[in-house]
Amino acid sequence: MNNVFSHSLFTDFDIELFKAGKHYRLYEKLGAHCIERQGVLGVYFAVWAPTAQAVSVVGDFNYWSQDAHPLEVRWDASGIWEGFIPGIQKGALYKYKIQSNTNAITTEKADPFAFYCEQPPNTASVVWDLDYNWKDANWMQKRHQHNSLDQPYSVYEVHLGSWKRKGPDNRFLTYTEFATDLVDYVVTMGFTHVEFMPIMEYPYDPSWGYQLTGYFAPSSRFGKPEDFMFLVDALHQAGIGVILDWVPSHFPDDSHGLGFFDGSNLYEHPDRRKGYHPDWKSLVFNYGRNEVRSFLISNALFWLQLYHADALRVDAVASMLYLDYSRAATEWEPNCYGGNENLDTISFLKEFNQAVYANYPDVQTIAEESTSFPMVSRPTSMGGLGFGMKWMMGWMHDTLNYFKKETVYRKHHQNELTFSMTYVFSENFMLPLSHDEVVHGKGSIATRMPGDEWQKFANLRLLYSYMFTHPGAKLLFMGCEFGQSEEWNFQQSLDWHLLQYPYHNGIKELIIALNSLYKKEPALHEKQFSHDGFEWINYSDHQNAVLSFIRKGNNTKDDLVVVCNFTQIVRDNYRIGIPRGGNLVEIFHSDAKIYGGSNLQNAIEIPIELIAYDARAYSAAIQLAPLGISVFKII
Repeated sequence: MNNVFSHSLFTDFDIELFKAGKHYRLYEKLGAHCIERQGVLGVYFAVWAPTAQAVSVVGDFNYWSQDAHPLEVRWDASGIWEGFIPGIQKGALYKYKIQSNTNAITTEKADPFAFYCEQPPNTASVVWDLDYNWKDANWMQKRHQHNSLDQPYSVYEVHLGSWKRKGPDNRFLTYTEFATDLVDYVVTMGFTHVEFMPIMEYPYDPSWGYQLTGYFAPSSRFGKPEDFMFLVDALHQAGIGVILDWVPSHFPDDSHGLGFFDGSNLYEHPDRRKGYHPDWKSLVFNYGRNEVRSFLISNALFWLQLYHADALRVDAVASMLYLDYSRAATEWEPNCYGGNENLDTISFLKEFNQAVYANYPDVQTIAEESTSFPMVSRPTSMGGLGFGMKWMMGWMHDTLNYFKKETVYRKHHQNELTFSMTYVFSENFMLPLSHDEVVHGKGSIATRMPGDEWQKFANLRLLYSYMFTHPGAKLLFMGCEFGQSEEWNFQQSLDWHLLQYPYHNGIKELIIALNSLYKKEPALHEKQFSHDGFEWINYSDHQNAVLSFIRKGNNTKDDLVVVCNFTQIVRDNYRIGIPRGGNLVEIFHSDAKIYGGSNLQNAIEIPIELIAYDARAYSAAIQLAPLGISVFKII
């Protein structure tokens, strides 16, 4: 080999783990690593290409010549090619030139394990290291408290490319600019976590990051890897957790990506019925292949270990679980038991969750799963998939469908609101008002509310207040927190100028108050995933479109009474049953003037009377604001 000599980072045990699908730290071995060997500085390269006849490293250091730096294949049938090239330094551009031994195909691929990539549309990998001095030790020591299922979990979902842009050229903010602008804003708003739509490198902006080519590299659109670490660090120091969208469900067929990597179906399933996704016209991982499982689980642990992520939200889980997902009857084949479940995927997801929680018990995994697949957020020891939480898509669709109706018709559709309570505790649910609900012609959340301007914003305040008092964790997409008027456009900033208008600023103040209420009141989070945390007072007042219920914490004194009026009719002396005697104190009402409401509020203390009502011995007469929610404590 010309100027190339092998100095393997692999031990025999590494190879055994890799072949068995149990090597969860592959990023320490495969890829490009700056090392010193026998007093010589250079880069060790290793790539998995089992059907290759020849592999070489091409880059700006050898004029992209495939003959200059060939790699050697290991003797152990692992399919790994490796070599050490002296003199190369951090920042060098490179790819792998791969000649297949099964056909005449030659591919030129980016490194699947690259830590850094050229900024799109360029596609080369960049030799890099991940040397960063973290300052978030206090957060990391205590994050089990922030990520616990009995703590408030309020998530702000962010697309970095369009949260805010700057200058006449509409440029992206950098990771370091986000570390000031975004962090300050999230702290002000009171969210507990930020969820980043995929920040792993992706070639095509309209994919929003969900078509990945650089699984181990934060996108260079916004800066260098250590700059993204700086952003995560800043969020942690401000007391904010970081959730990363993770996409193990599919990947694009870009020529420099994972598809047909070594001239064969290496990462994707060879059966197109399992290896191609018709909705997204992308390739699907072969979850039954051990080496692919090692790749994916290593990637998950990589972001938790090296970037201190606090949670992974796994995208498109439903598409992974079902063999017939978005496929015609002739486009799928039942499993060995005659069912439509993808058994390889189920096994993989269980192993993924087991690996995550075994190594990082203080984080969460969150499934975007839109079907009734059972026990998604139950431990694998109980037969579940092992996720910590699951998005409550049914609640989202039913609730938005209800709220778009004119108030005069709502009395006929109250079951759309109450139905969620029949299954809300079957999983650890997160209530999402996500990016998917403000694109593709759906309009913004605000513009889907019925009525005149006052009613639209009152309905929006009502929707958010109902969401924050409903059992479960919360997720709100950026812009929703101030009533963004236009549908989300990934090519431009949010409409921040709207905050000069009272109604929009009122929604912002409402979200600040709801986040504060959620964090302050134990009854809203201590038992948010338990039957013990919720009790109906009355769900059958369809005629008035009113719901009332109790949220419970560990101590009875923390119980909250919540009453929701889903019409614009003011209701005086509205009587509700109360579990015990004392007085009611209104601690929150969505109709407050600061939120843009009419400021119709209850007396400071409302006496609870020994008058039987709603199957309870005690009751109280309250006032219901138009399109409003009131939250009371019993003292």
